[in-house]
Amino acid sequence: MFLRAIGRPLLAKVKQTTGIVGLDVAPNAREVLINLYNKTLKEIKAVPEDEGYRKAVESFTTHRLKVCEEEEDWEKIEERIGCGQVEELIEEAQDELKLIEKMIEWDPWGVPDDYECEIIENDAPIPKHVPRHIPGPLPAEFYQTLEAVQTKRVEPKDAPAVTSGESQLKE
Repeated sequence: MFLRAIGRPLLAKVKQTTGIVGLDVAPNAREVLINLYNKTLKEIKAVPEDEGYRKAVESFTTHRLKVCEEEEDWEKIEERIGCGQVEELIEEAQDELKLIEKMIEWDPWGVPDDYECEIIENDAPIPKHVPRHIPGPLPAEFYQTLEAVQTKRVEPKDAPAVTSGESQLKE
């Protein structure tokens, strides 16, 4: 009786399965995540500070690391991060580390300022199996508004104010 009263709450927190084929339970997921997130924050420092990729990775990794450090329970970590199970978070963090390595190798931010991209114009017909988007004509109201703006036509003072979504001209 005594063992059941103490042992049952401890066993309740043990995850038996992820429910995802091929994704095994990580018994020490919190520690693994903390190590991966610390490594990610260290590796991302090789990316220039002003790059959006670095800012995004640092932002969400710092948040997730903070959650993992504050929470002991894997269920609470999953709930607070809200991006799947801790095992999925581990896979995601491992993938991010691989991507950081590739991004450093590819160096997409290292394009010289004087680099010019060659534009090749090709008049070949578009094959029939390729979807083609041709935007429809703009409404007449657009051209009337454009003309009014270009000619700086002033509306009479007693005219009601036009809010977005309302027609400027009554027909």
